[in-house]
Amino acid sequence: MKLLKKVSSAVATFALFMCAFASAATASEIDLNIPSLDVYYNLFGYTLTGSQILLYGLSICGLGAIFGLYEFIKIKKMPVHKSMADMANLIYETCKTYMKQQALLLLVLEAFIAVCIFYYFFGLNGTPLPMVLNILLWSILGILGSFTVAWFGMRINTYANARTAFASLKGKAYPVMALPLQSGMSIGVLLICVELFMMIMILLFIPRENAGACFVGFAIGESLGASALRICGGIFTKIADIGADLMKIIFKIDEDDARNPGVIADCTGDNAGDSVGPTADGFETYGVTGVALISFIVLATGMAYNPNGSLSLMADGIDIQARLIVWIFSMRLMMVLTSIISYLINGRLSKILFGNKQDFDFETPLTSLVWITSILSIAVTFGISYLMIGNMGEDLWWKLSIIISCGTFASAIIPEFTKIFTSSK
Repeated sequence: MKLLKKVSSAVATFALFMCAFASAATASEIDLNIPSLDVYYNLFGYTLTGSQILLYGLSICGLGAIFGLYEFIKIKKMPVHKSMADMANLIYETCKTYMKQQALLLLVLEAFIAVCIFYYFFGLNGTPLPMVLNILLWSILGILGSFTVAWFGMRINTYANARTAFASLKGKAYPVMALPLQSGMSIGVLLICVELFMMIMILLFIPRENAGACFVGFAIGESLGASALRICGGIFTKIADIGADLMKIIFKIDEDDARNPGVIADCTGDNAGDSVGPTADGFETYGVTGVALISFIVLATGMAYNPNGSLSLMADGIDIQARLIVWIFSMRLMMVLTSIISYLINGRLSKILFGNKQDFDFETPLTSLVWITSILSIAVTFGISYLMIGNMGEDLWWKLSIIISCGTFASAIIPEFTKIFTSSK
């Protein structure tokens, strides 16, 4: 109860601080001046700067991307019947046509947004032209990132679908569960690593006075790409599904019957709505939350109230901001490793328990993966926080760790409640 009161007090203080800050401050993300990240950390007897830690973090992004591509190659090389491969390729070619049309739509939208950006920042706010061009450039990179990971997700899913169908012919249940999970891990890890790589590049190599503009442009671009791909994908899959249903009524054949002219459109719609859209949306969500965290840290932390109620930077405010930025991105980098390690552990346990069974509850290994990942992530959260911000204030490290862990725990417990309505059990 005492711990709960402390956490509640910390959350309440945080909320009041944000309200006061919102009313007092007039800055925005474009005004962000990223502090120097060359603050020193003593980790296991080694002295490292924040910039060095993030630079090493780029190698974690690279390893994560290699893991995602390796899983992709493994799935591609798995055995598949020729007729199934041909069908998957036909679906992919149709999906590719859809993605090309989406690319044209995104070009039009980006041109429209570019005019709005130029008018607002350069025309109305008098933002310097180089900074406006930075916003435009990074908005394009944001769209390209969103579009690229969505295409990757669509490609690996069409591979995985055919190979899962072929693996099911052996009468073993485990591959039918493991293959889609392998595909999902490949997409998820690659998505996060691409996102982190781009954001760390801004933090490390973009001049600090231009970093805010880059983050704004990046957030605009990935949000634009995700909204178009998500909304259009959802519409496409509904229309294709209705089309297949209508063919079912007219020709008196099942919706998924190969003779149904709407089958390929329906399968393409499923990929557009359930793969392309969520992948782009995940890329955008992860990036925008990163920009929001950086904005909060730079605009709101390391501040103190003046006698007149205004806010001003504390003497050590720059150091506080730098340490929190390095800490939050170190946490994000470590979550890449915890996800991969949890996946490997869960995969090994699941194969031992279910590898030779003809039937088992698919929810069991999926649930265990969620809980293994959550427990490991919470442990890493406390460990990294203690190492990196353990000396930043009384009990700050564990209070922040508890807040983060509440989110992690919620992501694990919500599916348990969802099962009440969705589980076949």
